[in-house]
Amino acid sequence: MPEKIIGHGTWYDKTATEIIDREQKLGRSLNLIRTESGLGASGFPHIGSFADCARSYAVTLALQEQGYKSEYIAFADDLDGLRKVPAGLPKSLSKYLGYPVTSIPDLHGCHGSFGEHMTSLLLESLDQSGIKYTFMSAKKSYEKGLFKEEVKKILMNSSKVGEIVKDEVGQDKFVEVLPYFPICSKCGRIYTTKAHTFLPDENKVLYTCEGMEVRKKWLEGCGYEGEADISRAEGKLGWKVEFAARWKALDIRFEPYGKDIADSVRVNDRICQEIFEWAPPFHARYEMYLDKSGKKISKSAGNVFTPQVWFRYGSPGSLLLLVLKRFVGARSLSVTDIPQYMNEFDELEDLYFGKKQLSDKKERAKLTGLYKYCMLLELPPKSGDHVPYNLLTFLAKVAPEDSEVDFVMEKLQGYGYGKEGLSDDLKQRICYALNWSKDFTEIKEKALELTGQEKRAVKELIQALQKEADEEQIQGEFFNIARNNDIKPGKFFKTVYSILLGVPQGPRLGPYIIAMGKENVIAALKRVT
Repeated sequence: MPEKIIGHGTWYDKTATEIIDREQKLGRSLNLIRTESGLGASGFPHIGSFADCARSYAVTLALQEQGYKSEYIAFADDLDGLRKVPAGLPKSLSKYLGYPVTSIPDLHGCHGSFGEHMTSLLLESLDQSGIKYTFMSAKKSYEKGLFKEEVKKILMNSSKVGEIVKDEVGQDKFVEVLPYFPICSKCGRIYTTKAHTFLPDENKVLYTCEGMEVRKKWLEGCGYEGEADISRAEGKLGWKVEFAARWKALDIRFEPYGKDIADSVRVNDRICQEIFEWAPPFHARYEMYLDKSGKKISKSAGNVFTPQVWFRYGSPGSLLLLVLKRFVGARSLSVTDIPQYMNEFDELEDLYFGKKQLSDKKERAKLTGLYKYCMLLELPPKSGDHVPYNLLTFLAKVAPEDSEVDFVMEKLQGYGYGKEGLSDDLKQRICYALNWSKDFTEIKEKALELTGQEKRAVKELIQALQKEADEEQIQGEFFNIARNNDIKPGKFFKTVYSILLGVPQGPRLGPYIIAMGKENVIAALKRVT
């Protein structure tokens, strides 16, 4: 008996079902199912930050598709202190180490604070992608006292909380001090304070500004002894315990997490169960995005790949495809991968509209379901013009200045594209390609299975390209090579077009190879042989 397809056949539909089943067993209300992700506000948001949001929102959509009201909360951790000056930002920021990011002036002067500016960049990318969210700020939440009862319960059970932290991660700091960081009312820092006494009747924490080691550097305290009101934004819980308070107060039912904070999630799950006597959210663990060198993409490491960079060269749909297509396993990532995801997104759209067939019903459901979630379930009435990215970048590269769009459009119509005119989608694609042609030359070839005969011909072409420099001579070599390997010239041209452009036809290959750079074409051909 064939396996039943849940919802749209994706991981998100299956996860939504598991959340609903779990909540029913727990006996909790299903009137509103909230999902959440945290937004770091201490540096430039990267693709991983965007992925957190997109995945939580996709689960929200899946819950809605199953008939439940669901809301995605985008929660900004904007009361956190600055622990390190992120690479690429001025060293002058070092004077604000230890200060809450919302207490640091905005370097660009366009927002109320440094933290607000960084948060706005991620929210901007969510807006551009069409992700709907309810925004919440840590600072404003603490100001409103939203977490007051949860903070109070944690502080009243601080010894037990400290033992949980020690048991799970081997850190005994919170056995000796309260898991709360007051903001020093004299020097303004948050991480230099040591909270030593909680006065539950007054809802106040007593502290001394002693100093603290942050990222192997000592932040000297000012020595001030003061008090902080937990019902106001005069401090915050340590992040080792704050998730639990947030989940409980906001009634969060699903939050994914990266493996780098797995220990903290485990601590917070136990606090939910043992301190609040409340079941923590359903979780899904994912791995991190790596740059091509294998290093984790992060704000502090300086290898930040932001959504804004992606949107210079590729569509929101292609970025959503990157982050939604696979949940587990680390992936290396580069800007030069964008053409691949643009073309792959087009293939999913062709499958959805029936232009491409797939006999495996389960696989077809999964891939068309993935397309639906990449479109955030707002589906177009028909398929767009799917022009191979490499073809667009070639035309953009050879287009005369100041008339690029008209030139590209004229050429595309000659190849059979854009017959109905310049749609908004096609115009945007041309803009992506124009940006790409200015900044890059690398060719992302299409993976093909070549016959032995075709491999020999391609290898011979590589040798010819290493010698010939003139576009007409290169064009002529295709005929010679095809004849030498007993391949019809038309078939050989189609093979090379498919490798370089992803389609069986395109511009004359001689001029194309010169424009794209022989060394880039040779590198692309070598990767398939």
